[in-house]
Amino acid sequence: MNNLKYQRILLKLGGEALAGEGGFGINPRRAEEVAHKVIAVVNLGVQVALVIGGGNMWRGKEDGLDHGMERVTADHMGMLATVMNALALQDALERAGLPTRVMTGIEVRAVAEPYIQRRAVRHLEKGRVVIFGAGTGNPYFTTDTAASLRAMEIDADVLIKATKVDAVYDKDPKTNPDARRFERLSYIDALNMRVGVMDSTAIAMCMDNDLPIQVVNLWEADVFSKVVLGGSVGTHISD
Repeated sequence: MNNLKYQRILLKLGGEALAGEGGFGINPRRAEEVAHKVIAVVNLGVQVALVIGGGNMWRGKEDGLDHGMERVTADHMGMLATVMNALALQDALERAGLPTRVMTGIEVRAVAEPYIQRRAVRHLEKGRVVIFGAGTGNPYFTTDTAASLRAMEIDADVLIKATKVDAVYDKDPKTNPDARRFERLSYIDALNMRVGVMDSTAIAMCMDNDLPIQVVNLWEADVFSKVVLGGSVGTHISD
């Protein structure tokens, strides 16, 4: 479609997007809901890649580091959790008829392709959704940072961070009724505010490479379609 603002996007989802009751595990119905949101934007002619976290399966700090586990071990376990979520989302997308590939930063060849930048781009050009699992493949890096890195590697037009809130606020809007909502922010302002929706390393990488970030509420109706069509939704972070 000629009226698309963005032709290729990377969606960053938290693992909680697939969570069951209590925010844990994988609920197949939630995976189907997310899949239909992705399909809606693919049907507009947009190439879509995703990075999904693993917080519904494993939280390294709370589940591991606070109990004395080594950071590298905890992070590797978190990477494997993201692969499980990626496979669950792949299953939901393919059952809905959308060809999908999972590519991982650590090798698990029995269930997913190893990440190769040129192959990922080729999948997108062929109309397949690509889900990047296992973060960057390295400990000490969050899935937010992995999303920024993969978005730049595939030359995405925008990084869409889908959260539980509808925008960036100067403080938690759930506990502060007077919280200020931002429609636009510069990278520097976002870094100085230490916005909770994305870590500073990821924002800095986007700033250094001029990659815009759109923060939206995942569960808002047609939210991804609104973004790619240039609608005013969420918070736009750019230069």
